[in-house]
Amino acid sequence: MEAFFSFLERRVDDCPSLLCIGLDPHVSDLSEPTAKAARDFCLSLVKATAPYAAAFKPNAAFFEFFGPEGWSALKDVIQAIGEESARMGSLIPVILDAKRGDIASTAEAYARSAFEHLGAHAITLNPYLGFDSIQPFLGYQEKGVFLLCKTSNPGSRDLQDLSVSPLPEGEGGGVRALYEHVARLAQQWNTGDNVGLVVGATQPEALTRVRAAAPDLWFLSPGVGAQGGDLESALRSGLRKDGKGMLINVSRSIARAAEGPGLAAAELRDQILETRYSIFGK
Repeated sequence: MEAFFSFLERRVDDCPSLLCIGLDPHVSDLSEPTAKAARDFCLSLVKATAPYAAAFKPNAAFFEFFGPEGWSALKDVIQAIGEESARMGSLIPVILDAKRGDIASTAEAYARSAFEHLGAHAITLNPYLGFDSIQPFLGYQEKGVFLLCKTSNPGSRDLQDLSVSPLPEGEGGGVRALYEHVARLAQQWNTGDNVGLVVGATQPEALTRVRAAAPDLWFLSPGVGAQGGDLESALRSGLRKDGKGMLINVSRSIARAAEGPGLAAAELRDQILETRYSIFGK
């Protein structure tokens, strides 16, 4: 059984790309405020950008907004990504952006919903209930999780930047930011090659510190484009030594691009690869 990040790396090499396309059907972008319009909006984006996408990330909230019809539309979108993947001969991972966080049977139900009913390949999770809230998702060995670590919103500092001392200094402890502790835990929990981190591209210093704490993990990094994150700074700070380990997630800048989503995705994909080459020579 192939681990999630092995599957992701195969797609990254196939494209080649480090671009993750966010599927966020804002009502203001739709032809009408319906689940069908949200579905059609996303299907058009998928068709236009699939050749350049290392992954797609549908945001559950914009589908849940439409009730049962929205949930059905989300399932249709995920299925359509699979069909487009089959047509191209390279399976594109789907990361469900749901930010779930609960324990026991509730977490098990969330995992079953995302992986069995919707057919997503990975999901974003809130890790602040601890490992037992993550464990039901890790039971799906071929699926992946991205744990919220250092997010791109300004309010993230309210909690994520707090100083903590999880262990005595002599036991690998000392004072560190809470988000760094989350990164260290994720590195330890990644025994099945299926744990990654959400680290915003808007804060290069934090990216550097998280990469030091979790040298092996994949990052899902929003913030380039509409949120103002600098691509080169983010890649210099967040990429692994092998020039991989980072998905640059972009939504609005591609969906709303004047030149069209396909051309915008192609140009950004190329910019990412050129910047990576200038840093690593590969």
